[in-house]
Amino acid sequence: MIRRPRPGSGLRPSSSVETRPGASGERGFENTTVAEIAARAGLTERTFFRHFADKREVLFWGAAALQDILVTAVAGAPESAAPIDAVATALRAAAAMFQDRRDHARRRQAVIVASTELRERELIKLASLASALADALRRRGVPGPAAALAAEAGIAVFRVAFESWVDARNERDLSQLIAESLAELRAVTAGG
Repeated sequence: MIRRPRPGSGLRPSSSVETRPGASGERGFENTTVAEIAARAGLTERTFFRHFADKREVLFWGAAALQDILVTAVAGAPESAAPIDAVATALRAAAAMFQDRRDHARRRQAVIVASTELRERELIKLASLASALADALRRRGVPGPAAALAAEAGIAVFRVAFESWVDARNERDLSQLIAESLAELRAVTAGG
């Protein structure tokens, strides 16, 4: 059984390969060993494997927390909220999670973009988040197709905003970029 990192365990994104300059940049993520990752975090390989199935898990360990934030926010949205507005509430809650983590997110994104395997894994994570959002919307009484469309659109909005947010040329807040992306989505779907 793999246990998730706990506070104080020494295993945090800030102690992992994607956030350390030089940890994988010179040789690439694929050529960085678990032993190197563990050593940079001040851990043994054995401790590393108690918490992570493999080195890729270091990059994706926060996905469950992000999913919980999104689902909880959808559940807590006003009952009168349209499905896309409930999703927008969730995206704003997710933005708060990332508020002070831009540098980490930029480094993580650079590692992911450089690897086909990690880009695929990121897409799987985003699909899982969309599925969880759709389920949360269905629990609110939103019919299946509408729930799926709102959830998928919301994840598209998040992805576009996030990619802009981690761009080194951008200094705007993630919540602002989410609002702008959502406005763009509304504009392109309004027609005429």
